[in-house]
Amino acid sequence: MHHSSSNSRDTAIVTSLLASFSTRFSAASKPRIFRAPGRVNLIGEHTDYNDGFVLPAAIDLYTWTAVAPRTDRKLAVFSQNLNLLREMDLDNPKLTASGNWFDYIHGVAVMLAERGISVQGANLAICSNVPLGAGLSSSAALEVSVASALLAVAGHTLALEDIARLCQRAENEFVGARVGIMDQFASCFGSANKAILLDCRSLEYELLPLPPNVAMIICNSMVKHEHAGGAYNDRRAQCEEGVRVLQRRLPFIQALRDVSLAQLESCRTELSDLIFRRCRHVIGENARVLRTVEALRAGALADVGRCMADSHRSLRDDFEVSCRELDILVDAARSLSGTIGSRMTGGGFGGCTINLVESGAVELFTQKVSAAYKAATQIDLEIYVCAAGAGVTEVSNDD
Repeated sequence: MHHSSSNSRDTAIVTSLLASFSTRFSAASKPRIFRAPGRVNLIGEHTDYNDGFVLPAAIDLYTWTAVAPRTDRKLAVFSQNLNLLREMDLDNPKLTASGNWFDYIHGVAVMLAERGISVQGANLAICSNVPLGAGLSSSAALEVSVASALLAVAGHTLALEDIARLCQRAENEFVGARVGIMDQFASCFGSANKAILLDCRSLEYELLPLPPNVAMIICNSMVKHEHAGGAYNDRRAQCEEGVRVLQRRLPFIQALRDVSLAQLESCRTELSDLIFRRCRHVIGENARVLRTVEALRAGALADVGRCMADSHRSLRDDFEVSCRELDILVDAARSLSGTIGSRMTGGGFGGCTINLVESGAVELFTQKVSAAYKAATQIDLEIYVCAAGAGVTEVSNDD
């Protein structure tokens, strides 16, 4: 079990990052260090690319980037996690993705240049404790951390919202993943002990205090089914198809965000069963986000739990992005006293569940859920007990 939020652990990471930086790059100047968090989504799954509402929180697991300028026009990037060094020539950037971790960095550099920001040559060393491939947005943490570092070296500042949009474009247009804005936004705007209610259409947001004495426990199923990426893009296409059909009867709508369940029901005969269920999930999920926010404001934690349960059921049955492992985790969590709510989080087909658990029940929760999961799947669970963390920030580098 990983209890995050230990400052000593973060200090140790920075120390080892500085050590690998000086080993790889005999830099004259001391590097600056930027840190951006991963995120968990409390509720509002597959709503972001439908112009809807989401309720993520940044978590206290981060990607750190140490950066110092170079005299030439190269970006040299060392990944401490992978023990790999990659370089790119800023004057002659390859404009296609190569299908690995370096694409995210490459994409950010290309998008900064497209904005007219002259990216300088730099040495970067990167280290992360956001688990990869778990649906906790390790890619957004990497993009936001690197974008902040490259902006600093260029002597340039951008508003957080612009950094989030630029990093999203890097992932959409360069890496080729059609992600919504939520991950990058949460990595930029996260705040300690708060969730972020984000309207993905207007990018208006509100920070909502999370209840005291409630832990966010993330259970990593340790599985990622191989069709996850393709199925994600399929779901986007199915939602777009739903909008096209619904627009014949509801010409004023631009996205599923604009449709009520009653309106969807009235068009049921024109939609295939599959498209109807995809739309029903998104429309219902938007309503659940707003209900969850009301419940949090009122301190009505039982209502929060009900919304999370309904969200998981809808993702499983209507959107069909859950899997056996996620369902086992949710069932195990829900049976325990002290569990407020549990659901799959992220794109689906593996990855993680998010669980809100009373602080006093955390130890028992981790034991019971790990044991139940191991018995059902023979897989060792990874559990992260997280707090809602701060968004991207520069870390002081004082010896």
